[in-house]
Amino acid sequence: MPTNKLDISLTGELEALKQEGRAKAPERIIEQYIPPEGKKGPRYKLVGSDKQFIRLNSNSYLSLSNHSELAAAADEATQKFGVGPGAVRFIDGTFIHHDQLEKRVAEFVGKPAAKIFNSAYTSNCGLALTISNNKTHWIGDQLNHNSIIRAMRISNIPSANKGIFKHNDMADLERCLKQVPQGIERVVVIFDGIFSMRGDYAPINEINTICNAYDSKFKDGVITIVDDSHGMGAYGETGRGTAQFCKALPDIIVGTFGKAFGVNGGFIAASTALVEAIRQKADTYIYTNPLSVADCAAAIKAIDICDNDEGLALLKNLKERTAQFRKGLDQLGKESIPGPHPVVPLMVRDTKKTHALVKYLFDHGVLVVGLTFPVVPKGDETIRFQINACHTSADIEYVIELLNTFE
Repeated sequence: MPTNKLDISLTGELEALKQEGRAKAPERIIEQYIPPEGKKGPRYKLVGSDKQFIRLNSNSYLSLSNHSELAAAADEATQKFGVGPGAVRFIDGTFIHHDQLEKRVAEFVGKPAAKIFNSAYTSNCGLALTISNNKTHWIGDQLNHNSIIRAMRISNIPSANKGIFKHNDMADLERCLKQVPQGIERVVVIFDGIFSMRGDYAPINEINTICNAYDSKFKDGVITIVDDSHGMGAYGETGRGTAQFCKALPDIIVGTFGKAFGVNGGFIAASTALVEAIRQKADTYIYTNPLSVADCAAAIKAIDICDNDEGLALLKNLKERTAQFRKGLDQLGKESIPGPHPVVPLMVRDTKKTHALVKYLFDHGVLVVGLTFPVVPKGDETIRFQINACHTSADIEYVIELLNTFE
């Protein structure tokens, strides 16, 4: 049957998104990667433009996505096993690389076991389906990522069994714990490790302390979950994320291979029993083909690099370039949210000025993300910069000078 009538309705809905300012801009298409040369880090060319761009909107924090050893590992696995698994995990779609990656990431984050997914988004959704029942109560930070919000929605629990605490407000978290309804046996407290629009972190040590105080009140206790997609590999002394930075381990760690590790896919690391429950109950794990062996092999190599001197050197440069950029903003008198993470928000606080600055940077060969209402509240208009290990001191100086000359 034709979709003419549906198309008319959808066209109206799309127009409404445009009028509300919520429509996404056309996707720019990268057509060429230009390796680092001299004092310059890598550059990118876009379809329809002759410019060479610095990417300051990439979450490949350690710049491993173009690492030759990752590419070689992916190529070798592909040559031996093919480009796709050909089945779901429980119908002989599990290859040696899936098993090796799960063991490797569990070891890296300090948990007994792990399961890998096609993304951190599907990891969160699968986790919610696994651990929720009619006596579960969920509590989340108000600035949690969309994947966490979606996971809470599909957990099939009533709205009365959900609580939201003010961003990083420990007193409000405790309020939510005090207000858990009678009859609840299991409380889940979930939060981002690094909040991706702001670059600030969840104080896991404080969250653990508060949750531990209420743990005995519930049959199954209070379970803490961190989605550390933006922290894993890029944060902490040796890149083990927000838990390492806070010196406190949550019960469950959700993460991604698609940011600092430079590959693709997500994971959940937790107890052996919980990981087996995921294997048995998580729809987003069971009913889909898994990652390719190429992704798995590349992710294993990425973790191995993070665990050696090269990885520590990349992390050191990432921290230094981040500090350089933050210092440059301070010297210009620009407002930001303090912290050591490579997500650095520039608070512009004006919609027209935000759009103008994004265009100015683009015209001078710099790719960034501008955030305006309704994505952020009016008055919180922001440009998000993301520093990568491949950025050079000269790259950062160039961008700071652009910000200085913008009027």
